[in-house]
Amino acid sequence: MTMFKTQPRSAALAITLGAVMAVSACAKDDAATVDTGMAVTDTGAAMMGDTAMAAPAPAAALSDANIVYILDRSNMLDSVSGAIAATKGTNSEVREFGKMMMRDHHGLREQGQQLAKRLGVTPAAPATDNSGAEMTRVMAMLNSAAKGRDFDKAYIDDQVTYHVNLLETATSAMASAQNPELKNFIQKAAPAVQAHLDAGQAIQKKMM
Repeated sequence: MTMFKTQPRSAALAITLGAVMAVSACAKDDAATVDTGMAVTDTGAAMMGDTAMAAPAPAAALSDANIVYILDRSNMLDSVSGAIAATKGTNSEVREFGKMMMRDHHGLREQGQQLAKRLGVTPAAPATDNSGAEMTRVMAMLNSAAKGRDFDKAYIDDQVTYHVNLLETATSAMASAQNPELKNFIQKAAPAVQAHLDAGQAIQKKMM
């Protein structure tokens, strides 16, 4: 019996399992990315409300090396965006949510790094990888959005959509994973992903 709750499909659906594990970086990488992301050029705050934080597009078939790469990149994106929300958010619940994303996703990255090392799996980008462009886009939107309710709501709306995608697509990734330990790791992370979605939806409801 799967531990993942089926959620409605969103327009930004992609095969990313961010929040389930990570592989190749830790806090120092997160901090460096935050510093870089904060300097991204402005693109207009209006984009934030129209485009949810999407994850890398799926390849036709994913290897375990592809999966661990996607997990790492998506965890990094959610951790770094959480770091921005933790300082830029004006709503106390939004700031705390950002801190939770930063903490939880960094922890999952470290666990994933250990798992990948033990399994001898070297992360490899799938042919359709667009994580670099996605990171730039999200950082630009977060940094250009006006501080206040607009930023808070845009960030939370984005996170809800993102975590719906994670829950829905994680099951597909589990089917593609060949290593039983990798499958098990994704399965065990399901409650954390669901908790993030529940928390985001609760905040979102209050902001309507």
